[in-house]
Formats: sequence, C-alpha cells, structure tokens
Amino acid sequence: MASSTHSTRAREVVKKAREQQEQDEHERTHSTSAEKAAEKRVEALHGRSGLRRFVFENGLTIAMVVLFAVSFVGQVLAGQRSHNDEQQQHGQPAVSVGEYLRSGAFVEATAENWESEFLQMGLFVLLTAFLFQRGSSESKPIEEPDAVDQDPSEARDDPEAPWPVRRGGLWLAVYKRSLGGALLALFALSFLAHAIGGSMAYNEEQRDHGGATVSVGGYVLTSQFWFESFQNWQSEFFSVAVLVVLSIWLRQQGSAQSKPVAAPAHDTGE
Repeated sequence: MASSTHSTRAREVVKKAREQQEQDEHERTHSTSAEKAAEKRVEALHGRSGLRRFVFENGLTIAMVVLFAVSFVGQVLAGQRSHNDEQQQHGQPAVSVGEYLRSGAFVEATAENWESEFLQMGLFVLLTAFLFQRGSSESKPIEEPDAVDQDPSEARDDPEAPWPVRRGGLWLAVYKRSLGGALLALFALSFLAHAIGGSMAYNEEQRDHGGATVSVGGYVLTSQFWFESFQNWQSEFFSVAVLVVLSIWLRQQGSAQSKPVAAPAHDTGE
C-alpha cells in the first residue's frame, strides 16, 4: 500500500516537472521571438536620423493624420456638392468651399461624428479602469497585477517620471485622470458644436419652408438633434463591443491591440 502511494506521488512529481519544463520552454521560445522582433526594430532605427527617424518613431500617428486629412478633404468636396444640389432644388445659389465650411450643414455633420468618437473613447478609457472581459486583449488581466494599477506616488522619486507624479498633490490627482478627462472635454466641445451647427442647419431649412426658427437650446430639445446623436453613439458603442469580443478568439500578428497569436483564448490582456 505504501509502495503504491509512493509510486503515485512519484508520477505526480514527474508530471509536474514535465509541465514546468514545457512551460519554461514555451516562455523561452516566446521570449526569443519577441526579442528578435525588438532587434529588427532596433536595426531599422540604426543609421536613421532627422526626418527619417522621426517618421519611423511616429509612423502610427502620421498614418492616422494622413488618413484623417484625406477623409476630411473628401467629406468637404462631396459635402459641398451634395449641399449645392439641395440648394439648386430649393432655387438657392450654389456656395463656395469657404461658404460651405461656415455653413450649419458642414459644422453639424462634422461635429456630430467627432462627438460620438470622443464619447466612446472617453467612456472606454474610464470603464476599462474597473470593468473586465475574460480573454479580451482590450481588458486588464483579472488574476494578475497590472502596471496601470500601480500607485504613482511610489514613483515620486523617479527622475524619469512625469513632473506631475514627482510634484504630487493636486497636480497628480488631475494627471491620474487626465486622459479620460481630456477625451470627455473634447466630447463636450463637439456636443456644443453639434448643437450650434445643427441649429444653423435646422433654421436654414425652416426659413426655406417658412417655418419658425429655434435657438441653440431649443434645437437641443428637438427629436432631430437626439436622433443625430444616438444614431452615431450606438454605432460607436457597438463597434467597441465587437472589438472587445472578437479579440478573445481572433488575432492580428504584431498589433498592440491583439494578444499574441499563440496565447490561449482565456488569457486576458495584451
């Protein structure tokens, strides 16, 4: 009986040793491949200076700004043509690009989209501070500690820490919430611009049809204003929910928004 128990324990020890060995081997392989990717980035930087280095180190922002600029120009040109088509239908003169940029139609269409983007980003930043999604790369790890939960006051003496961290007090209190606060402030500004531009466009249409005009506050109380807002808000929240859920099972090699391709579906975090 004792021999059988000893044999069982021995098998368990061997099994655990093999599992630990496999885990260590997996970690070494993963670490090696990650180190190779980092080495390639360092090699790509080697010998670059000035503008080339700036472009390499800021490529993501540059690409998004370029895409924004191209889309913005496309919106202006297509929007002006669409607006002039409506002007012609109502017997009104066509407007120039400059006049269109100052019109309620342009301000309303632009601001209502920015409003929804900043709202979803701001709320996503705030909600991910305390809500989780098992297996998603868009969520903090559940069982493991995460660097973003570190008390910043512990790094007060770190010379490389941002100056609000070293200063402490009110500056640190504001800085700890600056990202979500900035995004929601941009949402508030866009919301106001939407209300102003929307009221301008609404009043132009009312005058064309002999209707009564409204103030900015009066326009905010109309169903049209909230229809314009909710139709954008729901699409933003839905797209974020889709990203959160799909990142549980799907991968994108090399993307910071994805878990490692070999990571199990139940692993939470990047």
